[in-house]
Amino acid sequence: MNKFILFLATSLLSWLTITPKVARTQPIAELQFRDNFCFLEVPELTNKLLRDLPNYANRVVQRTQTRHRNAGIKTYIIDAGKPEFEPLPLPKIEYSSNSSDSVNQIFFTILERQYFNNRKLERESYYWLFLIPTTQGWKMMMLFSRFGDNLPNNPPTPPQESSNGIIGQAINLWLNDCRAGTIR
Repeated sequence: MNKFILFLATSLLSWLTITPKVARTQPIAELQFRDNFCFLEVPELTNKLLRDLPNYANRVVQRTQTRHRNAGIKTYIIDAGKPEFEPLPLPKIEYSSNSSDSVNQIFFTILERQYFNNRKLERESYYWLFLIPTTQGWKMMMLFSRFGDNLPNNPPTPPQESSNGIIGQAINLWLNDCRAGTIR
């Protein structure tokens, strides 16, 4: 996992320096307490998110992967791995309304399974999630992913911005439900 983090960091630091951040943030301690846990600290929030993420992601797959299902490809998100919270250093950006101190970085893995022609294919995907606190609760700032194994004959893909992918959509749906107080 450390090799993945280092590779991802070096690949994406230049991208982060030119990306404007638009959400207005406050330190989590200054946010008003609500009856839901969307205002909890990142580790506890992330554990609940990763607990529910396969279910949310599978719903996104069912809504968006009609063409694959019609072709006989069935995709399922099986499990989300334990998160890692040690952040990578981010550059200070003068024009940003977010300080890099308010950006929370979470690293996790997803196990995905596909069935096609009576064959089963499993793959592990690596994710780098950026969460920011807002007055409404936590919001996803961006999500990066890499797919594949760290094997010499099958290297993982280069990091990709994945906020609009299946896992990114699932995280946003979960955070919306969290802010609405419907997650238990």
